[in-house]
Amino acid sequence: MSHTGRRDSIDAALEVCALLSAVAVAPVLPRDEYDDIRAAEPEFDGVEILSEDVSIDDIESVIVLGGDGTILRAAELVRGTRAPIVGVNLGHVGFLAESEREDLHDTVQRVLVFDYEVEERFALDVDVLVDGKRVFSTWALNEATVEKAARERMLEVVIEVDGRPLSSFGCDGVVMSTPTGSTAYNFSAGGPVVWPEVDAMILVPLSAHALFARPLVVGPESSFAVEVLSRTDGSGVLWCDGRRAHTLEPGARVVARRSKKPVRLARLRRAPFTDRLVAKFHLPVTGWRGPQSPRTDGL
Repeated sequence: MSHTGRRDSIDAALEVCALLSAVAVAPVLPRDEYDDIRAAEPEFDGVEILSEDVSIDDIESVIVLGGDGTILRAAELVRGTRAPIVGVNLGHVGFLAESEREDLHDTVQRVLVFDYEVEERFALDVDVLVDGKRVFSTWALNEATVEKAARERMLEVVIEVDGRPLSSFGCDGVVMSTPTGSTAYNFSAGGPVVWPEVDAMILVPLSAHALFARPLVVGPESSFAVEVLSRTDGSGVLWCDGRRAHTLEPGARVVARRSKKPVRLARLRRAPFTDRLVAKFHLPVTGWRGPQSPRTDGL
């Protein structure tokens, strides 16, 4: 899968398809991406089309060429299957990506021989209820966000943890995040960065008019709920990973809990998460000397 709106991504897709075909492995593309590449390169051929020639359940792995948005689109497609996602960053930060453009050839070779570890990242199941009835269901890998629909109006909400009310306030919105999403919208909103191996969910109010509106971190078996209060002037909107949206009228209730379907990410190297943070966010570490060995001279 690739960001076919960019020429560098199309070139990378052509290279990957050629590498796979050279060793008799079938490249598979979604129909829309195949059409985009054919429009740019009319001679392009020799691939299978997803859902036409090949079932999604027969996919062995997904090589994603782009940024985090393209990886989220791939996760939307393959979550619940056995196929892990291998991200090659062609975007800006590319926090979910495992390698960079210059490593593309090596990445493909390692995928071909299964030289990677699979890391399962938990996702959120998200339901919208009105008068106790479920009217919309979706999921999120990064975050589910309840936001105001109109810039000039405030959203009035009450937040709930594990079936108990915690606080109500006016705000711009509320972010409910996974550890994977802690470096995305949650990070921008002032929430904590949570290491991927920590099973937790995070809630961060956005510009809340309240004395108690701090980020919350709860365990994986907990649940969050955000109710849009009837006194809200206008409506709100639920966004999941910035890709799936649903309008929230006053009285709507959004519930988020851990999903039973994780997203499988392929890891090519076991670098510490700290190193990923430093590299992706260009954090200054000048002057660090590292752990010092204990002295043995008695001084």
